[in-house]
Amino acid sequence: MKRFILSMMMTAALATSSIYADDAVKTTEKKGRIKERKEKQQERVAEGVKDGSLTAKETAKVESKEAKLNQQIRQDRKDGKGLTPKERAKIEARQDRMSKEIAKEKHDKQKQ
Repeated sequence: MKRFILSMMMTAALATSSIYADDAVKTTEKKGRIKERKEKQQERVAEGVKDGSLTAKETAKVESKEAKLNQQIRQDRKDGKGLTPKERAKIEARQDRMSKEIAKEKHDKQKQ
């Protein structure tokens, strides 16, 4: 009987730890997604500068918006225990808008 109870406790402990591990992985993936998108957008801007599809004014505008977003991310993380789902959604929406703006600026007729 003691063995049965002990094995049930061990099974419950393993199941609980795997649930928490899955949550930790999902949280890490979400944090990584914001950072990954930020880096990818930086690459796109650098590519636009290099090939001349972004003018100095367009680059400055995009970089300014990106700096404001980075400042907001730092502030949101400082306020509590990282980013809440609501804050994460707002950041991702801003990243979506920035991505569209980068594409629009890169593909307009202006050249450097």
